[in-house]
Amino acid sequence: MPVAELSHAQLARLGAADLRAEIRNGQYTRHTAGLAAGKLQCNLAILPEADALDFIRFCQRNPKPCPVVAISDTGRPQMHTLGADIDIRSDVPRYRVFADGALIEERTEIAALWQDDFVAVALGCSFTFENALIAQGIPIRHIERDQTVPMFRSNLDLVPAGPFHGKMVITMRPVRADRVADAYEISRKYPLAHGAPIGHGDPASVGIADLSQPDWGDAVEVEPGEVPVYWACGVTPQNVLTNARLPLCITHAPGHMLIADIPEDAEIPIFHPENKQ
Repeated sequence: MPVAELSHAQLARLGAADLRAEIRNGQYTRHTAGLAAGKLQCNLAILPEADALDFIRFCQRNPKPCPVVAISDTGRPQMHTLGADIDIRSDVPRYRVFADGALIEERTEIAALWQDDFVAVALGCSFTFENALIAQGIPIRHIERDQTVPMFRSNLDLVPAGPFHGKMVITMRPVRADRVADAYEISRKYPLAHGAPIGHGDPASVGIADLSQPDWGDAVEVEPGEVPVYWACGVTPQNVLTNARLPLCITHAPGHMLIADIPEDAEIPIFHPENKQ
């Protein structure tokens, strides 16, 4: 019998560990925006060890879209530095599987695909600073509407490393014109979550032809008196992994994050048991 899926509202009341348990049991497969308030959310890239050093080098050269917060041991599906009981194979609501640069499927668990040479890299996510914006009176429309943040391929070049190269992926959030400076100031305090915006205003300046047609996520309108504000996005690695055409790699599905036991404002992203809730 299929497991009945819990609603976003039901999960919003849970702590990070309990939330991961529900995801692991197949009871939630949707976006994680607005969940586990106060905890770090992570993008995920899983690839063979032979390619991992170049990928980590790429992330180090492009820290705005790719802030590394954890790297697993080779072949081990745990990430003890993010949480005591994290299982990389099952604790993300939805995964994407790529072969030779092409998306071949989405899955809700990847145990059958796990390899002894896999290395998982967790990258910071902008969902982390959204709680801070909301707390300071800056609403986040996609959360209010239970949608996934809109994501776009930009015209911003990245610094290559090995086979990894491409353009930055960015997110857009409408912000009232008189709060744009506040959005910069608040989010810059979260360098592990992409930090301050990379720009705002004219979509064409960052290579976006139409804000109503995101490459990933859901369209969010910019209302009168608001300005589109753009942040670097952790879906960027999916763009470059596609370009690299690796025989096999796995990522989270856009908007479906790994939720850690680490406080979102932690200076150093290392899990300590006393942080678990």
